[in-house]
Amino acid sequence: MICDEPTSALDVSVQAQIFNLLRDLQKDLGLSYLLISHNLDVVEYMPAESPVMQNGSIVESFDGIQLFRSPQHFYTQRLLASTLPVRPPRRLPKR
Repeated sequence: MICDEPTSALDVSVQAQIFNLLRDLQKDLGLSYLLISHNLDVVEYMPAESPVMQNGSIVESFDGIQLFRSPQHFYTQRLLASTLPVRPPRRLPKR
């Protein structure tokens, strides 16, 4: 199934419901998805093979959540650095 930005205009709680449904269908029916997204939170929530594209070419590809752990390509590093953290730090840094 091709899912091109399936939740781009939806509220966060509705997005979660949609992705929970997609995961359940994947598990129950053995579906595969081509999930196209600019939202890295979505990529993290729906782990699978994750290619990173720049100007229409794949510059790096990851299995699962490795995208967030060890990006090697400069574009991937910049892409991840440009987003806000999903979870706030546990405590504020000392001044």
